[in-house]
Amino acid sequence: MHQSPSPPDALLFIAPGCRHCPVVLTGLGHLMEEGLLGTLEVVNVAVHPERARELGVRAAPWTRLGPFELEGLHDETELRHWAGQAVAGPVGMADYLRHLLGSGRRAAVADKLRREPRHLEALVLLLGDLETSIDARLGVMAILEELAGGQTLETLVGPLGQLTHHGEARVRTDACHALGLTGSTTARPYLEACLADGDDDVRETAAEALSMLPGE
Repeated sequence: MHQSPSPPDALLFIAPGCRHCPVVLTGLGHLMEEGLLGTLEVVNVAVHPERARELGVRAAPWTRLGPFELEGLHDETELRHWAGQAVAGPVGMADYLRHLLGSGRRAAVADKLRREPRHLEALVLLLGDLETSIDARLGVMAILEELAGGQTLETLVGPLGQLTHHGEARVRTDACHALGLTGSTTARPYLEACLADGDDDVRETAAEALSMLPGE
């Protein structure tokens, strides 16, 4: 029998005189009452500044909701959305990373993925989603370029390889470039197959990506 994932835990940092903190606290309180949160911990940064320093909290309100870190004011509707996405696995993480990229916080995305590489596959989901904006796609590729040069991206070869069969040429092109960034020889068969793709950009990108891989 399939068991539903447990509700996420929430951590909220508040500060004296913060006018937005009560809004977030009330919203989280309602979610707690409805059983949409597992735990709710509230920390006063004036009393426990060491907790804030530990997590890099620079201003209140600051909320950690499951795997997500939310800065500033978020109303109950937004908090409810992220509580739901927190139990949605890679799809929920992809939505969160899309949110950060759309807010111009590419550095925050790269930092999170360095700390928690298990979430890397969410980037592949964004590349394969036709609803992902051009700016977000560029952000994803820039992050992959930042993370290239090690074994970090090797786990993405399989998921990216699947994207080389996508119906949209732009997705196949991005997948080829990303496969080159993995630096893994296991990406070679996918890229060699793309040399016969019907799209010029896909073929050209596949050839460039192959040149980025170590020799056999």
